[in-house]
Amino acid sequence: AMAAPAGGAGGELELQAAIGFNGHILSGLICHPDQEHILYPLGCTVVIQGMANGKQTFLHGHTNNVSCVVVSKSGMLVASGQVTFMGFKADIILWDFKKEELLARLSLHKGRIEGLAFSPNDLYLVSLGGQDDGSVVVWSIPKREAVCGSPAAARSAGNATVLAFSRCRDEMFVTAGNGTIRVWELDLKNRKIRPTECQTGQLKRVITCVKMADDDSYFYVGTSSGDVLKLNPNNKLMSDYGPQKEKFSMGVTALLLLKTGDIIVGTGGGIVALCKGSNYKVMKKIQVQGTVTSLTRRGQGHQFFAGTNESQIYRVNYTEFKEELIATCHNESIHDIVFPLGTSDLFATCSKNDIRVWHTPENRELLRIVIPNMTCRAIEFMSDGRSIISAWNDGKIRAFMPETGRLMYVIDHAHSLGVTAIAATSNCRRIISGGGEGQVRVWEIGERTRKLEEVLKEHISAVSCIKIKKNDRECVTASLDGTCIIWDIVRFIRNQMILANTLFQCVCYHPEEYQIITSGTDRRIGYWEVFDGSAIRELEGSASGSINGMDITSDGAHFVTGGDDHLVKMWDYNEGEVTHVGVGHSGSITRLKICPGNKYIVSVSADGAILRWRYPHAR
Repeated sequence: AMAAPAGGAGGELELQAAIGFNGHILSGLICHPDQEHILYPLGCTVVIQGMANGKQTFLHGHTNNVSCVVVSKSGMLVASGQVTFMGFKADIILWDFKKEELLARLSLHKGRIEGLAFSPNDLYLVSLGGQDDGSVVVWSIPKREAVCGSPAAARSAGNATVLAFSRCRDEMFVTAGNGTIRVWELDLKNRKIRPTECQTGQLKRVITCVKMADDDSYFYVGTSSGDVLKLNPNNKLMSDYGPQKEKFSMGVTALLLLKTGDIIVGTGGGIVALCKGSNYKVMKKIQVQGTVTSLTRRGQGHQFFAGTNESQIYRVNYTEFKEELIATCHNESIHDIVFPLGTSDLFATCSKNDIRVWHTPENRELLRIVIPNMTCRAIEFMSDGRSIISAWNDGKIRAFMPETGRLMYVIDHAHSLGVTAIAATSNCRRIISGGGEGQVRVWEIGERTRKLEEVLKEHISAVSCIKIKKNDRECVTASLDGTCIIWDIVRFIRNQMILANTLFQCVCYHPEEYQIITSGTDRRIGYWEVFDGSAIRELEGSASGSINGMDITSDGAHFVTGGDDHLVKMWDYNEGEVTHVGVGHSGSITRLKICPGNKYIVSVSADGAILRWRYPHAR
């Protein structure tokens, strides 16, 4: 149940696809036992994706970011936990995998669900609260209620952070964390769980991951020190550990056990290594991008998948031990999204370090243009389709070829406090840029030359958005200084100035170009007369937080907005009413666009997710 947005309830936008994967969640990427689907968290949703066709479905129900997800051994059940605000209860949701529906909400832990595990016969779910909570709870799946709970770690030890269930018995599980490894027994008759601390001798370790052998004869734990400990759950003793000399750099972050008795180790340094089960000798290894946070096997392990905190998903064939990148997405805030003129099949996004070009129907990354350690603030396709122009925080404007990503030219020192906004005239002969210092600059773009034609100094703070009139004779610039200025870019003078008590984030011309609409931090959507800058009307755009992006349809009948309330809203321009709402983002929406031909709406957010919505045509 969503709170109705300001301006009428409206229908729901249909989420068609999501490009994103929260790779920071340990063991968040899971290969389903049916060997046909993978599951992973993205914001407040859990995504189920078909391996063959890439088709996605979404488990909607969490009110905040998903913090962990597990699938039962049978594959029938999925459970996911979330984070919430300090002192509030964090929900666990139990889902039916086949029907993709919510079965129960389990609510006891405070603040955050750290870990979840199903018992082998789907009788119990065990959950571990975050550090503000510190308790472990066993839930009865048939009764949908808590059986018993206990503090997870002894007072003398650190927090428990990881969890694994026995593979054979419904009464035994393991928790581990900072200086603690415990084997728990469930005594159902007395509704108690009883822990036994495992003995590791002189070793003091922080446990980062735990995996139980299929026959329960032993379990392995990975440590932040870069070694692996093998323990016996029956006598609670450590049988061995290693590698003793060459420890894994940056710690062991994920583990996978193979039928052969060998183990696959993922590390903080992005190494995926196949180790002999006896002496932990590395037989084969590969390097991936980012810390390995998930290792999950498909079937018996002829294939397995690795997920990293840089939101990359790899498929690895066990025999060749070669990695293949199968999914990528941004792992930093996305600052802009643009479609080329007249096509909906491609779009580009920009973020810290890179610009990426995507194939819309398949949600596939086609091109990545990397400028290390720099942030791209805004992008635009030139209308002839021959270049992507981009605004960077190092004060440069860079132009790239859209097919190859080859650098075409750079305008150095374009602005003193970074380039914050960019637009191009429809004849492709001029670029208009805005900077962090508030200047608006007009550049003449020749075949081989780039010349500064004019500097327009009026804004006293960063320029956030620039739109150019179709005839290339006028433009509007929005700024964080609370003004929008309409410029004559033939005579280079200010035509009108619009003032409001807000930091303007976005502006759009109505297609007939006699009105503009604006929005920003005061959550209001303003309609203004271009001719004299007078206010026509004002709408309450959002109940909470800034509105950061807006776009208008080519006929001017509808526009869309997105912002800090995480909602995509579609508005009727003349009525000023919300007609549809899209729920799915879990970070602030930074920008959004309606594609040419009105097939999709694509929105991007501060948590690196790209969501594609079906454009709601009159049914």
